Amino acid sequence: MAKKKKTVRKAKAAPRKKTASRKAAVTTLGRTKALTPLDKKTLELIEATAQRVRNKIEGRVLPELKFPVRSLSNVKYDRRVGYFQLGRGTKARALSVNTVKNFAQTLRLMSVSKEMVENDDFATKREAYYVSKNWGDCKFREQAESDAVMDDIEALASLDGLSREQLRYFPEEHGGSVAGNLVVIDRDTETGRPIRIDCTGFGTGSYSIPHSVEHLKFETDAKFVLVIETGGMFQRLNNHKFWKSAKCILVEMGGVPTRATRRFIRLLSDARKIPVYAFVDCDPYGIANIYRTLKVGSGNAAHINRFFCVPRAQYLGVTPQDIVDFELEDATHPLQAVDVKRAKDALKNDPFFLAHKPWTKALNQLLKMGYRAEQQALAKWGLNFVIEEYLPRKLKNKASFLP
Repeated sequence: MAKKKKTVRKAKAAPRKKTASRKAAVTTLGRTKALTPLDKKTLELIEATAQRVRNKIEGRVLPELKFPVRSLSNVKYDRRVGYFQLGRGTKARALSVNTVKNFAQTLRLMSVSKEMVENDDFATKREAYYVSKNWGDCKFREQAESDAVMDDIEALASLDGLSREQLRYFPEEHGGSVAGNLVVIDRDTETGRPIRIDCTGFGTGSYSIPHSVEHLKFETDAKFVLVIETGGMFQRLNNHKFWKSAKCILVEMGGVPTRATRRFIRLLSDARKIPVYAFVDCDPYGIANIYRTLKVGSGNAAHINRFFCVPRAQYLGVTPQDIVDFELEDATHPLQAVDVKRAKDALKNDPFFLAHKPWTKALNQLLKMGYRAEQQALAKWGLNFVIEEYLPRKLKNKASFLP
């Protein structure tokens, strides 16, 4: 009797999972995370730009990309607004034999940005340069090239209220240091669970501002934020817990503050409605670069000033008049040619200084003196003179602060 053949049943294929809509979520590293409104806006911008280019090409028309001009000549300053606003000047980059490489690089970087948003990832500026190394003839030869293209993309995105951080390109440098009466509410990157960071609890150290700060929240009863140019002065004030006696928050800028530092200060000031006082060196660089950039931004970064400047900031010191009032003349240094040029340029061309007569008077006083003073010059009267005498005296007369 013949044996019956066994019937082999084919296993049913598992039903295909529906691709999640971008409006709902994206999957990354085994987790599902909802896209934020800014994520969606970023993706819409990138896709709309790519579609315009494609439509032009299909219509046999050379496509072009338009970017706002980033320079002091294309900004306007309104004291009521509080920062340098971008003017109407634009530059166009049309596709041609001479621009084809740069045009392609721009679109490729935007494509990488799209992937990073969809996958909840990021790249530093240096990584963005190396990503191009598998683009063949389209790759960047030097990072200066990728940085320039990235700046153009950010300028384009800024017209839609987006910054480079929303495009997921983060700077290499870390933010400044923070100490004092502040609780920063961060979140766990895996679970999203809130993490409370008490900035009074770092001993002789301090909290370091992360490269991305948009999600941070704050709790504080501080009366003001004191932003400090030099790390040495920040350490002195922190180690002696000046923030405790003055009931304030200390932030180290370390020269011209990084994007993350400026954005952190801006978010903190806006969220808690507290003033910001700048304590920097009395020289044209400290005044016209560090302080001016903090308060109103710059011409080259006019497209992002509304995100990163701190209109509430006021100039506590060191001022030219402080050199006289605190008898620091023999603790100064002569102005160099570059200092004189910077001060004269500010008086002649800078909309911020031209709009404020107290600053015109102060800069002219500095030029007439012919010398500059560092924060540390106050140590002439003792290492802790700045804590015991200078800052308390200045803080009692806030009306004298320069705008």
